[in-house]
Amino acid sequence: MRSNLLESFLRGPTGRVAPDKLLQPTQQGAASFAIKAEVSDLRASTFVFTSQKTMYGGKHISEGDTVFVFASENEGGQGLIARGIVTAAEAIAKKRGIARQTPRVSIAVRRKALAKRALGRSELKHFTQWSDGQPGTELNFKFYRQATNKIIGISDEAAAFLGGFF
Repeated sequence: MRSNLLESFLRGPTGRVAPDKLLQPTQQGAASFAIKAEVSDLRASTFVFTSQKTMYGGKHISEGDTVFVFASENEGGQGLIARGIVTAAEAIAKKRGIARQTPRVSIAVRRKALAKRALGRSELKHFTQWSDGQPGTELNFKFYRQATNKIIGISDEAAAFLGGFF
């Protein structure tokens, strides 16, 4: 059952959600993602992120997936703050007449844990050997090589690495 906040998030100007715009859980089970975005309440039990840019497979995020939430340093945040479960995901339709567009997704996340240790740009900036296979390098590359806010898909190794901060 969805909350009123989530219902209003999913409904557009017509008050209806097109069923083909809702992202469904993956067939093979839950995947892991990370989001770097502006977060106004660091201790909220639910986060709603609207029309977020996606890269590195982030457009495949769906209900039931694990997501690690980073408060964007671009917006005054300090990096990793929470781990949660996606409770709703909706693909945003591309705008007509624009040739190249980054896929965007709106998601709602239920927080499961708060980070116990710091992990942000300053902690990841030393991971610069792009082909070394380290999870810290993967996160540095995907989040900070192009420092825009975004949702990214992450490897199982990166998810395990991030799990050590909780």
